[in-house]
Amino acid sequence: MNTADILLIGGTVITMDDAYRVIHDGAVAIHDTKIVAVGKRADIEGQYQASQTLDCNGHYILPGLINAHTHVPMTLLRALADDLRLDVWLMGYVMPVEREFVNPAFCRLGTLLACAEMIRSGVTSFADMYYFESDIAQATAEAGLRALLCESILKFPAPDAPTYEDSLAYTREFIQKWQGHPLITPTIAPHAPYSNTEETLRRSGELAQEFGLPLMIHIAETRREVDDSLALYNKTVVPWVRDTGLMNSKVIMAHCVHVDEFEMRMMQRAGSSVAHCPSANLKLASGIAPITQMLEMGINVAIGTDGPASNNDLDMFEEMRLAALLAKVTPPDPTALPAKQALTMATRNGAKALGLDAVTGSLEVGKFADVIVVDMQPLHNMPHFTISPDAVYSQLVYAAKGSDVRHTICHGKLLMHDRRLLTVDETTLKAQAADYAKVVSEFLREREGNPLSKLVAVSVDVERSESFEIQVKARLEDASIVENVLSHKDVEVVRAVHYRQYDTYFLFDKPEHGRVRYREDDKIDGNGNVEGVRMRLTFTSGEKERAFNEMILLSRSRFIAPASHPLRFYQEYFQASTELTLQKERRRWRILYKGVLFYINIDRMIKPAVPGLFIEIKSRTWSLSDAEHKAAMIHEMLNILGISSGDVVHEEYLEMQMAQG
Repeated sequence: MNTADILLIGGTVITMDDAYRVIHDGAVAIHDTKIVAVGKRADIEGQYQASQTLDCNGHYILPGLINAHTHVPMTLLRALADDLRLDVWLMGYVMPVEREFVNPAFCRLGTLLACAEMIRSGVTSFADMYYFESDIAQATAEAGLRALLCESILKFPAPDAPTYEDSLAYTREFIQKWQGHPLITPTIAPHAPYSNTEETLRRSGELAQEFGLPLMIHIAETRREVDDSLALYNKTVVPWVRDTGLMNSKVIMAHCVHVDEFEMRMMQRAGSSVAHCPSANLKLASGIAPITQMLEMGINVAIGTDGPASNNDLDMFEEMRLAALLAKVTPPDPTALPAKQALTMATRNGAKALGLDAVTGSLEVGKFADVIVVDMQPLHNMPHFTISPDAVYSQLVYAAKGSDVRHTICHGKLLMHDRRLLTVDETTLKAQAADYAKVVSEFLREREGNPLSKLVAVSVDVERSESFEIQVKARLEDASIVENVLSHKDVEVVRAVHYRQYDTYFLFDKPEHGRVRYREDDKIDGNGNVEGVRMRLTFTSGEKERAFNEMILLSRSRFIAPASHPLRFYQEYFQASTELTLQKERRRWRILYKGVLFYINIDRMIKPAVPGLFIEIKSRTWSLSDAEHKAAMIHEMLNILGISSGDVVHEEYLEMQMAQG
């Protein structure tokens, strides 16, 4: 009689092996970390004696599910900000919160919470992409799950590294520390093409190849990503990534919603795998990936949940079902992606994507004992029919739920027995997660009530210090009189430019919240064509600080930055109480008057349609004495122009717009 540690007896064994054997009244014998026998119950019981026997009558016995793409610490960000576009959700909420809160303790707690959820729903292996992956590895190993852990690389600062060079150095140390661990495969994950450079992608690929590891990257998740790639590189996403050398590695490409046939053939030739994330793709309105076409081309397609902040759960049963259903509508074909294939994607294909197909993904002698036992008799899965040999796959994919999992075994160790978690303290985790939620909620509550804080959170290359400006505006009957100043002996014209300006103002309920202006400057050439465009953001209080000579005003801007997102982003992000738009033609001269820098603008208002022309003279200032000096110089230029106090306008263009209703 042979010795085993665990015997699973009496259930329907779904092996997911090459022959797709289904063994009714079957059994699986586990010794140490490996499967030592798979077969009929009578045969296994006659050969093995075990220290622990689990009666699986009325249950399915199958390989543990494999979540091919997720961000496990983001359990702590679940439901943080929902029903938003991907860019608003990611750039406006997730990343600012991550910059504030993500640290080793955050990642450890979020990982343990995720592991508990996955163990409960039958996941035994997963592929993660996040920060502080060494801490994630420690928590994952404690929970007892198997994982491919991919340290994120970005071209800008990350929570665990101020530069990408630091990220690469951290990743090398992470790989060296964890390589060879029985449960953890450490590797690298350049986050996405749009968040990396050609150099960071190349170096990431080289590091993965050096250690013989797969890597992970987000690819073509949104249509905008493809359009931006075409605009920047004249190539769609996959060809550009290939040209960096990244695809010389075994790559797990997450999402791949917007890839064409040419790109799919490129992926197939490179041996890349796809991590299909149907729930997240739908929730963020990214689209439906062409999975059926990929499978027909021979691409290895696995299934992932994506992060619990964009799904919002880690239930692979839900993902299998949704993957199978979505494939039937694009194009319409009820025979596309049958249940058997969906389960294959969540087991065998997932193991292949993670580079673990030799050791897990099916119930075969010699493979690691990554096994789950699923109740086949809850009300929502009754009755059972035996007309088709594939009925068991339909029962699992279309009717079973994560909560039907009774036992979870990974690496030969029971992680859950009769729905009781054995390696993590669920009660403590939930309490700690609730404490985190209170702190994050308070942070966001304070930020949401402050438009300036919200603006700073989503801006780069900002000038956050207060900027004061001395200025005057006046009506102008004849634009040619500006030559009186431009040709003056004390004036040197540094630069002249013609703009068409489009301003959008975001106004808020409380005056103390100030206002935000989004400006698009279209630079116009001598033929009247647009030769360049720039977008900028300005936050102002809307109040004037002081007046000089009852004409010249001192104002301040508390924030100036390039607009790194489209107007639509800021409209959805700020949710202003009032939104107003202005349009004008502007001719601008940058001059030195007596050696001091000033700007002269001649504006024609298009929207609102205000008759006549306006002239502005302005200059930056930094002290009261400097402001007084420059106010006096502006007064001199007004005299040169022949502009009197009666011509001066104290209203801003925005106030003119508001006056017109």
